[in-house]
Amino acid sequence: MPELRLNLVTREWVIIATERAKRPMDFRNNIERPAPPPFLHSCPFCPGNEHKTPEELFRLSADGGWKIRVVSNKYPALSRTGERKRSVDGFRRSMTGVGLHEIIIESSLHNLSTAFMEPAHIQDVLRIYKGRFMEAHKDPRVEHVIIFKNQGEAAGTSIEHAHSQLVATPVMPVQVRDRVQAALHFFDDTGECMICSILRKEREEGVRVVTDTEHFLTFIPYAALSPFHTWIFPKRHSAAFSSITEDEIKDLAFHLKTLLLKFHYGLDNPDYNYVIRSSRPQDNLNEYCHWYFSIVPRITKTAGFELGSGMFINTSAPEDSAKFLRTARTE
Repeated sequence: MPELRLNLVTREWVIIATERAKRPMDFRNNIERPAPPPFLHSCPFCPGNEHKTPEELFRLSADGGWKIRVVSNKYPALSRTGERKRSVDGFRRSMTGVGLHEIIIESSLHNLSTAFMEPAHIQDVLRIYKGRFMEAHKDPRVEHVIIFKNQGEAAGTSIEHAHSQLVATPVMPVQVRDRVQAALHFFDDTGECMICSILRKEREEGVRVVTDTEHFLTFIPYAALSPFHTWIFPKRHSAAFSSITEDEIKDLAFHLKTLLLKFHYGLDNPDYNYVIRSSRPQDNLNEYCHWYFSIVPRITKTAGFELGSGMFINTSAPEDSAKFLRTARTE
């Protein structure tokens, strides 16, 4: 019989559709893709095409060239210039579209995906994430910063060269605000951080755990919204990604690389999104929020039921997905 599970973090109900369930291997990507070259003349992110990108904001140099670049988005969702002004006109509410929209070009090689980067390279990417996150929050117009990656066409990207994005908004998104409120209510009821509580319970049960190390836990949540939807939780309580330490960066890089290799070999290189969900640096010491990494392989599509109800249908039991990933190869 199908089972409904409540995702405590997102406050969303999920139908675990056991009667429509697929075997984990049935989610493998069947799309044949030609191997990309290490350099593409038409790619604006490849070396030699730096003039095709807007203002460079940061560069990590290596071997006479660059290893990682941060540039302004050529087609930004928000404007870096201007004042934040709110307008109220009857029932209409608006605000000037100011904020930040940056591109982190993760490698000079066109064909180097995150899964196949050296651990030290991924660590450098994470350090730059941290630096840009903290820099964005210095802007008094900014209320929230999100760092995310769209990998592949199904995940919403049009450029295959490895890159991620930072968007800093002048308002707090309602989804973020609702999750903060849920975390606060949980803390009021229990005196404990929700993420810390979930982390402890997942480690105790073990059936949804993929990787467990000193600083992080990778697992499929009990009420995963979609097949192989995966979370990486830091074990040390902290509300903001900006507090991550050097040891934690190294461990997080290991978790990220391991998981993406398992996706690559176990699910035949699916498109995916990942996002860092975090509070502001100035809120780091609060006791109820806890930053984490969320990774969603795009192996199913959202349809009318999800759009109409706000509920999700997951045709892969999280326990089965985790068991499959634990045994998936990483080389």
